[in-house]
Amino acid sequence: MADDTGHTTPTRRELTGRIGVGLVMGLCGVLFVSTARISGGESIRDESGSVAEVLRERGRTISDLTDAAASKRTRIEELTQGTSSSEDRSQLVADAVGLSAVSGPGVRITLSDAPTSALGSIPGVTPDDLVVHQQDMEAFINALWAGGAEAMMLQDQRVINGSAFRCAGNTLLLEGRVYSPPFVITAIGDPDAMIASLDSAPSVKVYREWVEYVGLGERSEPLDEVTLPAFEGSLTIDVARTG
Repeated sequence: MADDTGHTTPTRRELTGRIGVGLVMGLCGVLFVSTARISGGESIRDESGSVAEVLRERGRTISDLTDAAASKRTRIEELTQGTSSSEDRSQLVADAVGLSAVSGPGVRITLSDAPTSALGSIPGVTPDDLVVHQQDMEAFINALWAGGAEAMMLQDQRVINGSAFRCAGNTLLLEGRVYSPPFVITAIGDPDAMIASLDSAPSVKVYREWVEYVGLGERSEPLDEVTLPAFEGSLTIDVARTG
């Protein structure tokens, strides 16, 4: 439509169209600004790429943690096996020093005092000649060790190589306990080898001479199976001193 000056007056429809275009452009501007804010000034495609990179990085981290966990699990298994080996070695040491019970074939030696009747019937014999002395028991014990004894017991107590005991008169003091004769020595090992060692030991031969002379007692018997308890005494060494 044209007015009196010759200018064309827009119709209502045209005005409405122009207004609509303006609104659309305005909304587009708002969308562009919002997108710029959301993307930090970068494109949405770049943002998608960043997310993908984050996911890939997390994947690599998870993979590294998985590998580290597997490595630690392997190390734990190795340490566990090492602990078992240590326990085995500890058990071997305990067996060797007598800290655990042991069973096997062996021999039992019983030593006893001579009858007191020998005092009046054998000239020159004193009461001291009729008792089993500390050196007598040591002679048998040392011969048994030399004959391959693997474990030993005196009376009812386990002894080890180096165990100390003392005799006072005809009594035996061992680990704080007092014993009277007969004195019993039990050893685990090859019976034939230990008996052969006893037969060849000079100190045992001397004792046996007194067995014949005054009647000191000695009885040896092989054992098919015997069990000795674990050693319960002190592992420290007692040093005897003379005043």
